[in-house]
Amino acid sequence: MDGKIKIKGHLKFYMQWPVILSILLIVMDALVFSVSVKAGTLVSIFLAAYILVVVFLYFHSKTMIMNELISFATQYGQVQKTLLNEFAVPYALLDYNGKILWMNEAFATLTGKNKRYRKAVSCVFPEIAGDKLPKQEDKEVDIRYNERDYKAVMKSVSLKKLLEESGLVEMESHSDLIALYLFDETELNQYIRQKEDEKLVTGLLYLDNYDEALDSVEEVRRSLLAALIERKLGKYFSEVDCLLKRLEKDKFILVMRQKSLEELKKKRFNILEDVKTVNIGNDMAVTISIGIGLNAPTYAQSYEYSRIAIDLALGRGGDQVVIKDKDQMTFFGGKSQQMGKNTRVKARVKAHALREFMISNDKVIVMGHKISDVDSIGAGIGIYRAAKSLNKRAHIVVNNPTMSVRPIIESFRQNADYDEHMFINSEAAREIVDNNTVVVVVDTNKPSYTECEELLHKTKTIVVLDHHRQGSEVIKNAVLSYIEPYASSTCEMVAEILQYFSDDIRIYNIEADALYSGIMIDTNNFTAKTGVRTFEAAAFLRRCGADVTRVRKMFRDDVKSYKAKAEAIRSVETYKGSFAISVCPSEGIDSPTVVASQAANELLNVDSIRASFVLTDYQNKIYISARAIDEVNVQIIMERMGGGGHINMAGAQLPGASVNEAIHLLKETLDNMIKEGDIEA
Repeated sequence: MDGKIKIKGHLKFYMQWPVILSILLIVMDALVFSVSVKAGTLVSIFLAAYILVVVFLYFHSKTMIMNELISFATQYGQVQKTLLNEFAVPYALLDYNGKILWMNEAFATLTGKNKRYRKAVSCVFPEIAGDKLPKQEDKEVDIRYNERDYKAVMKSVSLKKLLEESGLVEMESHSDLIALYLFDETELNQYIRQKEDEKLVTGLLYLDNYDEALDSVEEVRRSLLAALIERKLGKYFSEVDCLLKRLEKDKFILVMRQKSLEELKKKRFNILEDVKTVNIGNDMAVTISIGIGLNAPTYAQSYEYSRIAIDLALGRGGDQVVIKDKDQMTFFGGKSQQMGKNTRVKARVKAHALREFMISNDKVIVMGHKISDVDSIGAGIGIYRAAKSLNKRAHIVVNNPTMSVRPIIESFRQNADYDEHMFINSEAAREIVDNNTVVVVVDTNKPSYTECEELLHKTKTIVVLDHHRQGSEVIKNAVLSYIEPYASSTCEMVAEILQYFSDDIRIYNIEADALYSGIMIDTNNFTAKTGVRTFEAAAFLRRCGADVTRVRKMFRDDVKSYKAKAEAIRSVETYKGSFAISVCPSEGIDSPTVVASQAANELLNVDSIRASFVLTDYQNKIYISARAIDEVNVQIIMERMGGGGHINMAGAQLPGASVNEAIHLLKETLDNMIKEGDIEA
């Protein structure tokens, strides 16, 4: 002990005081000598005796003092140990690896363990695993034990630092301990959950096709249909203690507790399907859309959340529930095909609004999504013609055009009637765009998917034209947003806009070909997702000079692409008897994503295949092309994987994944959605 423990600090200084005072006595003795030698000699004799006694007592008493200090420390430690042992808060001392070294009575009573229990704390509380133990900083872990909630607070204790800071001893070795406290938070969590359950939730419920459904039944029975719908809705929501009040003929407001919302989530909002069963002879089933705002700081903000949610639900085609929880979106339903409307009033209104924005600005920049396809380029060319009819400077942003769109672009570049800078890249677009520019985004509504997202932050006038269903990521600062999920393609929407844009607009043959191509490609030669307005738009383009033969020649496959498509079809795997999964080769193919989508369309011709998924590895990403006819909603499947699209035509991108990983994720997603009832096996 003597070799390892040294007296330090105030105690050492206190024991050295007699020696220090001896120096003062020596000075006094010298002064006495200067007055009287005899007196100085006498004082020196007594001073020498004093110093001998002091030195003797210092070394003789040191051991005794240390023993007394150790005895006091032991008694003091026993007092502390007794206090800790009887401490009301469960407390335990762990070693560096989490092994229990000591526990107090409260801890032993709580866990039911003997105080000599020396196993790892994770054997008692699995939540406190090795990675949850504190190394330097304190840590807190929420645990559940015997149906009660506890907060485990762990503090790292350094023995070396503790002893050295006491100023009494030095310690050569280094060792750490962990002090573990358990605080019972069961009642607190109950109050928190109760408060959360009682939190007000507001929502909006719209009848998607109220007028159309009423028109499909004879006039004398219309009031009965409306009453039956409202009765079914009222009964359903009253069962979960939710208030439903009509705002307009086809609009309702919902007020409920969050607890009621959780019950509706467990039911997966089966009212979406139940309301379709109301039938008194109406040819068209009624569908509803619900938007709910959650966890807003104020009631007014909660209503605003619900308004944003219902707009998103309608923008995605209706027949679904959208819950907006701050920046997070949750979707339910959306399984049915969107119902197209024969009226073009909306297209006319949007066309006039777009014209006004173009007139009030000097320049127009059009851009689609990355890896542009025929629909994106065709729609861009249509907007380009609209801008040119107003004598505005216009450009289309295209980076690295693929083989699928290169024939269209080259046909314009080789035509002397068009500006050589009609198509520009992102770098040139950044130099052009300013606050006096209209940026028109076509064929996408996600900012991260656009050719140059930076352009969206360089102007205040943004227009979005798209036929894909909206997701949680949207272009938020658009002054005009025209999103119609039931439309076959963006080219169809642009063709309608051009009919109402101005009376004197002239669309040239080459432009009509581009728009017609977009419709033809996105509908797979008018066999998928076509409606009355699709054929009307095609007829308008034919009158403008679109030629089917020219379009067909423009999009013939080369030999490599044809072989790649054939290989994807040959190597198909049938999953669960109805899902076709295949991989399309990308090596040596200029547009493998286009070939993959063509292969996915071809696989739908196989009997018993309800949905097809073709994957291709391109530019360090796995692209998935998903297709279906009418039995499976591939859009909600792709949304689970971070993508989106339409009910029968969708896709997703998986950066940094391998083909095998992507296939595994796809199968896992299908399994989960079948288990949850979102799709049928």
